[in-house]
Amino acid sequence: MASAERTLDTEIAAIQALRAALGNGLSAKFSRAVDVIGKLTEGRLIVTGVGKSGHIGTKMAATFASTGTPAFFVHASEASHGDLGMITERDAVIAISWSGETQELAPTIAYTRRFNVPLIAVTSRKDSALGRAADVCLDLPRVDEACPLGLAPTSSTIIQMAIGDALAIALLESRGFTAKDFSVFHPGGRLGASLRLVRDIMHAGDALPLMPLGTPVREAIVLMTQKGFGCLGIVNELHKLVGIITDGDLRRHIDGDFLDRTVEEIMTPSPKVVAPDLLVASALEQINTSSITALFVVEDGRPIGIVHFHDLLRVGAA
Repeated sequence: MASAERTLDTEIAAIQALRAALGNGLSAKFSRAVDVIGKLTEGRLIVTGVGKSGHIGTKMAATFASTGTPAFFVHASEASHGDLGMITERDAVIAISWSGETQELAPTIAYTRRFNVPLIAVTSRKDSALGRAADVCLDLPRVDEACPLGLAPTSSTIIQMAIGDALAIALLESRGFTAKDFSVFHPGGRLGASLRLVRDIMHAGDALPLMPLGTPVREAIVLMTQKGFGCLGIVNELHKLVGIITDGDLRRHIDGDFLDRTVEEIMTPSPKVVAPDLLVASALEQINTSSITALFVVEDGRPIGIVHFHDLLRVGAA
């Protein structure tokens, strides 16, 4: 445990050093890097590196791509064996090297200089070969590695990843990238399910359990049983949703003339509803917070669908 705590403390100190650097000169360079990447209209962002920096570069490219900045990773060693052909004059390159002297990066650096491809360096040495060649050099603070030998990249890779995340999020925010945009790139798994819209999973048309005001409770029970959602929406003459009857409402109002009463006498007015373009994740939160099992989907006050907790389970969001 002492070792684990030392490792975490050292890496926390590295993040704090990076934060301090942003307030001491690095912010202007960071802004330039965001500007360079943000101006890519037809090209893509190429991330390159080797070793641990290469692994960070792979993650960095994936984060950019999933947040609205088209990007992919090119391994520096493979670049000089034909993969330089993946980089065009419309692209920009982020090259990652802690020392800035990684030999495998030399062909990529030369290529970007020859064809005037914007080059952003992520390194701890601005006076290195990479740092001097770059159009923008994000010179990271030199931090202590968590490795007691000072050899295994640990703290250094943490702040490399952090600066990549900071760039990706700054670009996301500058573009007004929304959760709906995010869902386009994340269709799979629980995250993808949560990013779907309510209209994608709701039941509509004849499946809706709806009855008008004035309907006898005996008829309402028959329809509730047929539809199978455990609830019934009550609409007025304008077909606007004015109330809901649930299994709980039925139990609470059972008495001698119960079946002869009308739905408005036992309904819960002003039921909780959702819009069709709401994220499934938000609908799930509302269901959980309100301790209910179903929500009517409305537009201009009129019910157009219903979503049940079982639907959220079915698509993998719950």
